[in-house]
Amino acid sequence: MTTAEPRAQVITQHRFGGPEVLEVEERPRPAPGPGEVLLRVHASAVDPADRLARSGAAPLFGEPPFTPGRDVSGEIEEVGAGVTRFGPGDEVFGRIDGGGHATHVTAPAGHFAAKPAGLDHVHAAAAPTPVLTAWRALIDLARAGPDSRVLIRAAAGGTGHVAVQLAAAEGAYVVGVARAEDDGFVRDLGAGEVVDESAGELAEAVHGIDAVLDPVGGDHAPGVLGTLRPDGILLSTVPADLGLAPEEVEARGLRFALVPDAPSGELLERAVPLLADRRVRVHVSATLPLSEAAAAHERAEEGPRGGIVLVPHP
Repeated sequence: MTTAEPRAQVITQHRFGGPEVLEVEERPRPAPGPGEVLLRVHASAVDPADRLARSGAAPLFGEPPFTPGRDVSGEIEEVGAGVTRFGPGDEVFGRIDGGGHATHVTAPAGHFAAKPAGLDHVHAAAAPTPVLTAWRALIDLARAGPDSRVLIRAAAGGTGHVAVQLAAAEGAYVVGVARAEDDGFVRDLGAGEVVDESAGELAEAVHGIDAVLDPVGGDHAPGVLGTLRPDGILLSTVPADLGLAPEEVEARGLRFALVPDAPSGELLERAVPLLADRRVRVHVSATLPLSEAAAAHERAEEGPRGGIVLVPHP
């Protein structure tokens, strides 16, 4: 009697476009190569990069067909040759290079960290990209601390709401820019001040900022420059649509940095204590089954509080 080949469900797109291009397919379950692990995905977040890749605005995963999904949490089922850091049964979370909108995915073991105790898979899946981005921007680049004033655009969003908490945990004074209805939410995260994003020029309301984290870019990006003190730094996460030229920033006596975007299990491990003791809490606004990936992407495009997460195994 022949044993049936293990199968996996994946979300695939065969062309660039809106959420409607996402389809559910079944494929042979992948096997881990050297240095890789096979992860049984318990949850996968929809982050802005997934949406940009899906639309073709930022070809992060190459040409279709491909499977989006970079932030995942789950259980290791198998390890490839040379992997000693993890073993089957370990629960991990991490940022991978795509393929996470699936029931199973393979990725390098170095992309993962042990899932924080007490944090469920849904919230762990929503953490990697926001945590990595906020840490690199505010701690590694801006050196935010008790004497710092930090401004965060889209402060109620997936990256922004984590950045507010991380900056506050470092002792910085945080100014959040958000919709009026998100004022209380952002203050509860630790912001000392919240500015309505629709209330005109930021520079008229906010001054003396040491570092701006901008996960949005676009037409409103130049407006943050007037909030920065001399030699302040603008930290952007959107290479596809910065909204201004780095030379424009530097011409005004300010600094500019594009926040690195790469997996790092080692960096995630440094943040695990903050997640474990809830000094940084990840907010999830909706959880949907994997089969409703298109609906999840639609919701994510509405700019919800926190993250949107897919659950392959309801």
